[in-house]
Amino acid sequence: MKLKICGMKFPENIQAVSALMPDYMGFIFWEKSARYFDGEIPKLPENIKKTGVFVDASMEYVKSKIKKHQLQAVQLHGKETPDYCHRLQAEKVEIVKVFSVGTNFDFQALESYEEVCDFYLFDTKGKLPGGNGYVFDWEIIKKYNSPKPFFLSGGIGLDEINKVKKILGADLPVYAIDVNSKFETKPGLKDVKKLKVFKKEILE
Repeated sequence: MKLKICGMKFPENIQAVSALMPDYMGFIFWEKSARYFDGEIPKLPENIKKTGVFVDASMEYVKSKIKKHQLQAVQLHGKETPDYCHRLQAEKVEIVKVFSVGTNFDFQALESYEEVCDFYLFDTKGKLPGGNGYVFDWEIIKKYNSPKPFFLSGGIGLDEINKVKKILGADLPVYAIDVNSKFETKPGLKDVKKLKVFKKEILE
């Protein structure tokens, strides 16, 4: 089981969180986000994959951020098409395509993305593309019928530990747990102590 900590913003906090050795660390390159990242990523341990989060960005913009920050993964939070994902494969980064899950989510929407991304990420359908801070009904995930591994996201915090353990015990290809707003003292600033507790409970 992998851990992704998303919405990182402040250099000292980034370095403090990196000491927990999450598998992925997410940086949001969408200007409308309260967690928009517009700085230099501090040097991170090599086994932490720097992940750029984008929302309907131009291919040129994504490529520029991959090059500038040596990103190893790209998370697409908008209405990016299968063709867009296919073209991005040339950049040799992991591609995570996000789907916002509401009560009537249709998993058939994933079919055209099967060959053009490495992972799916299921997040809560809300007013924002991400960081809405509440959990969707994970019973819906039990209808998932693809072998492709996925990230589980959406309002996950310490109060959801038992719920997370339960979904991890189901016969589903959950690859990673993605956390963000429930571990913040303000947008982009993570509570390292809470993250440490979560990581120990879920991954150790």
